[in-house]
Amino acid sequence: MTSPESPDYIDLGKADGLRASINLHGAQLWRFIDHDGTDLLWSGDPQVWNGRAPILFPIIGSLAGGAYRYQDRSYALPRHGFARHSRFAVIEQSEDSALLRLVASPESRKVYPFEFQLDLRFTCAAGALQVAVSVHNPGEGALPFSFGFHPALRWPLEPGASRADHFITFAAPEPAPISRLDGDGLILPERQPSPVEGRKLALRDDLFTADALIFSDLASRCVNYGAEENGAQRGRHIRVDFDNFPLLGVWTKPGGGYICIEPWQGLADPEGFTGNIFAKPGIVALAPGASWHARMVLSPVPPR
Repeated sequence: MTSPESPDYIDLGKADGLRASINLHGAQLWRFIDHDGTDLLWSGDPQVWNGRAPILFPIIGSLAGGAYRYQDRSYALPRHGFARHSRFAVIEQSEDSALLRLVASPESRKVYPFEFQLDLRFTCAAGALQVAVSVHNPGEGALPFSFGFHPALRWPLEPGASRADHFITFAAPEPAPISRLDGDGLILPERQPSPVEGRKLALRDDLFTADALIFSDLASRCVNYGAEENGAQRGRHIRVDFDNFPLLGVWTKPGGGYICIEPWQGLADPEGFTGNIFAKPGIVALAPGASWHARMVLSPVPPR
């Protein structure tokens, strides 16, 4: 795998196996290379969407009015927070694993007046890429945060396969109504019927004309993504496992060459929300000295 000639990127994995490249700016998965040399990740074409796998912290989605409230003050944050725009430090690195860290700084305290330590350990081994996240509160008061992954996998995944042949198959039936967003990226009060039939979500662009599908009463903690033909797997698939994430977003920009499968702890503000950040739906209030842990695993499944 050829990475950009810059110390901003680190490579993991063996030349004869699964490999990954991580951009230290945002701790963003930059390439995800299968055993045959195929990049399974979206290219980040800026003409469509320049993301690849951004890290969502300390919020997910949009804030009502673009700001949150804490101790009678308002603080502005961009959609999905600031971690995706921040440079992470490399704490440990080996051939197949790296630990990256982001901590509070004078700049972060201006918009997020809390002490935090955000750790991401990427491990590329045994045929899978595991990303383990830990949020630690070194401060003296409670730490309010949300966290989410946002990997953009190629759609179509297999060369020659039709976009219309692609499905996301959930580990369990998902009949619960889903949440949707308004034009400002805020959660609408009314939920909509689930587009999942049994365990299968048939992917098509018109599902995403009103932004993401948000599974806010999620039964599954694992999904399988890829193309099918006559009900059977066509080409490789990708299994996405996620631990300690109660929500899942699924999104693309219609016509884009990717599908984002996004495990979340937290979500955007509801329409008209005016509460304190600790009242924001999905916020974790982490006690002083405590840590929160979660994990996502991306596992390519070879053709059958």
